Amino acid sequence: MGVVNVTPDSFSDGGQWYGAAAAIQHGLDLVAQGADIVDVGGESTRPGAQRVSAEEELRRVMPVITELVKAGVVVSVDTMRAQVAEAALEAGVSLVNDVSGGLADPYMPRLVAETGVPYVVMHWRGHSHDMNSRAIYEDVVREVRDELAKRIWSVTAEGVDPSLIVIDPGLGFSKQPDWQGPDAHNWELLTRLREVAHIGGQDFPVLVGASRKRHLGRLLAAPDGTPRPFAETDDATVAVTALVAAEGAWCVRVHRVPANADAVRVAAAWRAAAARS
Repeated sequence: MGVVNVTPDSFSDGGQWYGAAAAIQHGLDLVAQGADIVDVGGESTRPGAQRVSAEEELRRVMPVITELVKAGVVVSVDTMRAQVAEAALEAGVSLVNDVSGGLADPYMPRLVAETGVPYVVMHWRGHSHDMNSRAIYEDVVREVRDELAKRIWSVTAEGVDPSLIVIDPGLGFSKQPDWQGPDAHNWELLTRLREVAHIGGQDFPVLVGASRKRHLGRLLAAPDGTPRPFAETDDATVAVTALVAAEGAWCVRVHRVPANADAVRVAAAWRAAAARS
């Protein structure tokens, strides 16, 4: 899944694809480079970000989604608003990627249920402006899994087909970016994805969004402790992609596609060889 942020302030590439023409071309480029899905979002979820209006979000994403769908691209919409998702679905998107897991807009699960598209339910504890204060866990894997289980129960109660649910552990969302110690939340989740995905006796497909996240920058910090810039963590992202793909992740959401697509192919060959042995 290649990322197209149609925003001026996203943490990783804010402003680079803000205009519709640039965003459309970037989406086409991502497909040419090997992306199976292009994820289009118009609202930054970086820590501390303030929300934009629904009208502004629609203004940003709809021209991009419309043209990419016309070009035959498989498009997902990255939104927490049912109003935006509805417009995107009418334009032909194939998947709804809701970082709030249906918590931000109670109408979202009903919309997804009515349209019958795959639905990414992410672990989420609150909006960006205060999510860091919510990154408190006794057992991050157990609590994330239990909270995802509640969301799955809630959205299926609204009619969402459980066979169309994809879960996302929400790396970086209300998770501390440490790479060691008791608050290495993202790393614990990454190394125990199979536990996170096993909910109610079912193994759900998992979407992993580790690309350019803060925990990679902290891991690769300079000797003085300065985190590595987001755009300089792409090689580390590829390493994570290979590891989680080998563990059976359904999809990885990334900013740079070519090397990550290669990593997925390597992991697929690895899994196939392991199955034969």
